[in-house]
Amino acid sequence: MQFQNVFIPYGGYWSTPFVKWQGSFAGLHPLTFAAEVTQRALAERHIPPAAFEALYLGTTVPSPHAFYGAPWVAALIGAAGITGPTFSQACATSARVIGSAAFEVETAPAAAVLCLTADRTSNAPHLSYPNPHNPGARPDTEDWVWDNFNCDPAIHLAMIETAENVAREEEITTEEQHEVMLMRYAQYQAALTDEAAFHRRYMVTPVEVRPSGKRIVATVKDDEGVFPTTAEGLARLKPVLPAGTVTFGAQTYPADGNAGMIVTSHDRAAELSRAPQIAIQIVSFAQGRVKPGFMPEANVPAAQRALELAGLTVAEVKAIKTHNPFAVNDIYFARTMGVRKEAMNNYGSSLIWGHPQGPTGMRLMIELIEELVLRGGGYGLFTGCAAGDTAAAIVVKVGDQG
Repeated sequence: MQFQNVFIPYGGYWSTPFVKWQGSFAGLHPLTFAAEVTQRALAERHIPPAAFEALYLGTTVPSPHAFYGAPWVAALIGAAGITGPTFSQACATSARVIGSAAFEVETAPAAAVLCLTADRTSNAPHLSYPNPHNPGARPDTEDWVWDNFNCDPAIHLAMIETAENVAREEEITTEEQHEVMLMRYAQYQAALTDEAAFHRRYMVTPVEVRPSGKRIVATVKDDEGVFPTTAEGLARLKPVLPAGTVTFGAQTYPADGNAGMIVTSHDRAAELSRAPQIAIQIVSFAQGRVKPGFMPEANVPAAQRALELAGLTVAEVKAIKTHNPFAVNDIYFARTMGVRKEAMNNYGSSLIWGHPQGPTGMRLMIELIEELVLRGGGYGLFTGCAAGDTAAAIVVKVGDQG
């Protein structure tokens, strides 16, 4: 899809810190937590909940009462008069939410859509499916997060096996993966300088954690669970799979958190912006899918299609952000697209700060926008792979308000 009149207000987005699963956010309901963060973020931006015509929600891990989805969250933030769809598309959820909201705005120019994404991989449900045909009518069961990470039902492979397939076909070594991991860790450190000044441009912080609604049990000021990475430490790691190449040090980890973004028209974006002179346009959205069992490759066709729709080459893009659950993702993307690995993912990526699925891509897009603002504007590309050997990509443009 290509868009002409779809914009994001500068500062009309936010994210919590991301916390490694079973950490400080493990006891928080993902949707009520997201609603609390959204209320705070909107108040800080002096934007009333009544400013929106719709709410688009993205969430991939079931939680109590999630059946009610976007209408429930809208009521929780004080916008009971609006509604909208709920999306679940694994790690492409954020891009799908934003792309769908952009389509609504393009076709109904007065619309302002509040996009929220939230997931808690911690304490995910263990589901029981009645099966009267089993011996003793014993139910079928599923661990929602763990079982699905470990088996794509279409091809019966774990996600790490898709990374190994690409590494084998492209002759990507453990050593090259570790080099990328060190590079991404160093890039993330730039976001932490000057008391995490880059994160403070968009992050809702500090977050007081109150699982019971009363007593504060923790205060989260920034990402929690990022592992200090050194060449010596990586060198000691063995591949996870026999005869494999991918170590625990060259892949991300499940996490908890949420993010929000406002998608609207040019004029309303200026009204809601923290800096009306900055224009942030959504230019295009695209998806891609590759051969079964090669998920890390999917970022390429999605990115190529999004760039084609935008009328751009990758050389015309000033900043690139990728959802990279494996270092293999970025190595393949750089080789295939002709991009230097060090030119991607400035200030960090999901390889370093974790993977709460639904909000992962939205945080990456927020950081992409902020990087472009710091660099004086230009085009930016987000692309991220997802379960099912798929990916989604979005091109944005940051410039002066016209």
